[in-house]
Amino acid sequence: MPELPEVETVKNTLLKEVKGKKILSASIYWDNIIACPSVKEFQKEIKNQTINDITRRGKWLMFELDDYYLLSHLRMEGKYFIRKQDEPREKHQHVIFHFSDGTDLRYHDTRKFGKMYLQKKDNAYNEKPLSQLGLEPWDKNLTKEYLKQKFHKKPIKTELLDQTIIVGIGNIYADEILFLSKINPKTLATNLTNEDCQNIIKFTKQVLKKAIEYGGTTVKSYTSSEGVHGRFQTHLLVHTKQECPICHNQITKITVGGRGTYYCEKCQKER
Repeated sequence: MPELPEVETVKNTLLKEVKGKKILSASIYWDNIIACPSVKEFQKEIKNQTINDITRRGKWLMFELDDYYLLSHLRMEGKYFIRKQDEPREKHQHVIFHFSDGTDLRYHDTRKFGKMYLQKKDNAYNEKPLSQLGLEPWDKNLTKEYLKQKFHKKPIKTELLDQTIIVGIGNIYADEILFLSKINPKTLATNLTNEDCQNIIKFTKQVLKKAIEYGGTTVKSYTSSEGVHGRFQTHLLVHTKQECPICHNQITKITVGGRGTYYCEKCQKER
């Protein structure tokens, strides 16, 4: 699933292709992708809107239009492609935005899990889904006090994946953050020390920044665009690895909260 670094990469790639383009109409071939408003209203309101910018909030792409934000969550396998309008529609291209210059922006989603919202710009942050999100990794309000207030009595691996606490951390990055922080993924979040929380903040910023620099992590379900592939997978320290790069102990794989989790039993001791 695309996480913050992958979504940031998609955002940067798309912005070069679609900024300033005017949407003449939208064709919807799978209604469930449009979460709000109704498909009919979505198609009506998006007509003649120009894409002025693309930003990101957590794992949500935010297309800034004249009067609206088009929010797009890629979920498991969502991708965007630019195509000429005379090119045949492919099987899994479920939402197509037709531009005035004769090109399309086509949303491709094999599993059809992606979601889109079209919301008025002046109220988008006060409505779901954005209103439910936690802090960005680089928010100045992300402090050890904030984490201690937000953490529940659950494994820290599970809490790092909770988008109402910190946004954008996915399974791969949680493993990397916890390894660098020397925290066992099964440790209850409420048992963490101030130093632990500070390390989580430090390494969350470090890991995600580096992942963005390398275009995210290419996995089976993610590529950002034609010819753009994440290279961070070559810099992973523990996730999917066999041997710890520090002590050379064998990496352990377990399941935490239903997610495959990699850690070093020697470097990340249980408490």
